Order: sequence, then structure tokens, then C-alpha cells
Amino acid sequence: MTGVIETFLHEGRESLGMAVNSIRTNKLRSILTLLGIAVGVFSIISVMTAMGVLVNSIQSGMTFLGASTFQVQRTPAMMTGDPKEMIKMMNRKKINYEQALRVKESATLATAVGIFCYLNTSKVVVAEDGEKTNPNVSITGRDVESFLANNWIIENGRLFSQGEINSGSYVAILGSDVVKKLYPKNDPIGQTIRVDGRKYQVIGTVQPKGSVLGGDNQSFVLIPLNTFFNVYGKDQEFSFKVQAEPIDLEDCMEQVTGIMRAVRHVPPGAEDDFSIISNDSLINQFNDFTKYLRLGIIIISCIALLAAGVGIMNIMLVSVTERTREIGIRKAIGARKTNIMTQFILEAVLLSEFGGVIGIGLGILGGNLIAIVVEANPIVPYDWVAIGFISCSIIGIIFGVYPAWKAANLDPIESLRYE
Repeated sequence: MTGVIETFLHEGRESLGMAVNSIRTNKLRSILTLLGIAVGVFSIISVMTAMGVLVNSIQSGMTFLGASTFQVQRTPAMMTGDPKEMIKMMNRKKINYEQALRVKESATLATAVGIFCYLNTSKVVVAEDGEKTNPNVSITGRDVESFLANNWIIENGRLFSQGEINSGSYVAILGSDVVKKLYPKNDPIGQTIRVDGRKYQVIGTVQPKGSVLGGDNQSFVLIPLNTFFNVYGKDQEFSFKVQAEPIDLEDCMEQVTGIMRAVRHVPPGAEDDFSIISNDSLINQFNDFTKYLRLGIIIISCIALLAAGVGIMNIMLVSVTERTREIGIRKAIGARKTNIMTQFILEAVLLSEFGGVIGIGLGILGGNLIAIVVEANPIVPYDWVAIGFISCSIIGIIFGVYPAWKAANLDPIESLRYE
């Protein structure tokens, strides 16, 4: 038994060595052959890597919701490119303050309900010394619970007091981008800013953190909810965040859904005219939006791999023809059909695997370029790397069998006569 194993290993090493030597001898032809495999594998790995980066970015960027927090708003966080669907979503009625207040009062399973509203247009913020921001600052009215539900952290200064919210005080909390623009070297706390001609005293700044898709949009000014009402009125876009105990989260979402359907007079059986957003729903939405893209890329890549496999078969048939005399000599000195087949199948598999390694390496690098764009952590999709290697092996074996069989069945006498 030991002798059989040793013989098998020796013949395998010999066949492998001859396959490698043949690839080295025909470098240009081998490179052109494996490029086809590399392109197909690159397409699959780069897309799956990019998708993995985006999913991780959404998961980390949406941590402001928290594990037991969800947000209720008029439209979904992500919308398809279908114009009819987009028009339908945008035609939904706004969530008004009274509806949000009803949820705050009636959601018994919620530990906190934070209401906020925002202007649909961005503003310019002006400091006392005349320094201005770009006209891209969002103005948001918030209560204390909405600030806490957002998992924001006060970096300097303090949060609004309930008294300041009730009285509609003209105080403000700045996002880090506004601080960088207006007070790059000075302490903003206690300073006065102007928005739409009204003065606000800065009482705090928000510690920066990532948002959806790795962005870090901190161009905002937060003012007390009643102050917002006094300045801009209540006819605005309202949303609210709801916190619940982890074990009550699903029940709380159902309760809030029922309250919202009632206050918005949604008929029984009709779909909701509002959206509930949680970490899980965002990931599911992203996967739903991208599944056809991934499927399409996989199909195209498989076609590319099949075309590359045909190329490998063609090259191997040419190789068999060129090496007919070599095959005849090997058979004349005792090489069996299995030895010849093993050599040529190994050569096809090696070509395929070399192309696969190149495609996987470039695919991981290419897919992780999106990580730089969205400022997310790079990843290595080990499952798809394994699938890539296995696919290359299968391609090499399938398209290498016929040339190997043809080589193994050459007549040794006729082969020795071949010139």
C-alpha cells in the first residue's frame, strides 16, 4: 500500500513539473489564455467585494439608530429607480406634528419617542465676525429625546434643557462641519450665529461620527423644537425615532404601525403610507435593490468564464498537436494513458488557477476602491474567494479533459513519425 502511494505521489509530482515547464516554455500564449479566466473571476470578486463593503458601511453607518431603535418617516430610506414608485412615495402626505405627538403619547411599549422636523432647503450660517458657511447647512428642530435617540454625543458644551425647549429659546447646537468652517481656532461655545437673520447662542457641539454609506455629513444646526415652530411654523416634514427595550422591539414596531395607520386614516387592507426604518430593514432593502445587479454580473462573468474555458481547450488542443512527438516518446518509454491525461489536465487547471489568482487579487483591490470612496473598512470576501478557486478548478478540468483524452489516445508509432 505504501509503495502504491509513493508511486502515485511521484507520478503526480512528475506530471505537475512537466505541466509547469510547458507553461513556462510558452509564456505569451499562457498569459493570453489565463487573462480570459482572470477577467471573469475579476468581475465576480470585485462586485461581491464592493457589495460587502457597502453592506458593512450601512451596518456601521446606521448605528445611530441603535439595536433597539427605529425611525418613522414619510418615504423609505432607499427608493428604486422606478419613476412611478418614486412619484407614489413623494406624493405621500407629510407626517405632521399632531400625528407624531399621538405616537409619543400612545406608544406604551416605547421607552422614548423623539420628534424632529427639518427644512427642505439648506441655509447659510453666519458668525459674528462675518465668516459664512456654504449654503448647505440643514436646520433641524429637535426635542431632547430625539437627540438622545440619535445616539449623538455632545463634544463641547451641553444639550438643550427642557425649559429652553418649552420656552422656544434661541439656542443652537452645531455639527462638526459648521464648527470647522466658522470656528476653526476658537471655542464656539457662547458665540452667536445668525440664520435667516435671527441670532442664536451656541451652547454645544456634536461629536462627529459616520452616517449611511460611510459618509460624515455634519453640516447641521440643531435648535429647540418650539423655537423651530416659532421661526418656520409647523407645516414642515416631521419624523420621529422610537426606542424600546430589545425584547419589545418587534411588538413596539407593530404598535407604532397601528397607531400611525389610525392617525393617518389608512383604510384596512391598504398599504402603509409611511415608512419604518431599522438597521435590519436597511440591510434587507439594500440586498433587495442589488440582488438583480449581482445576479446579472454573475451570469455575465460565468459566460466570460465559459469563453475563457473554450480558449483553454483550444490552446490545449494546439499544445497536443505541437507536442505529438513528445507524447509518442513518453509512451514509448512506458508512460500510461493516465500519466498523459494527468499531465495535460494539470496544465489546464494550472492555467485556470493562475488566471483565477490574478482575477481574485485584482477583484479584491477593485472592489475595495469603493471602501475608500465611502470611507469604510476594506473586506476580503472569503466565501467568494473560495468559490472563485473552485470555479477555476472546475473550468480547468472540464475544458482540459478532451485535449488530455486526445493526447492520451494518440498512437505512439504514429506520434514518433510526426514531424
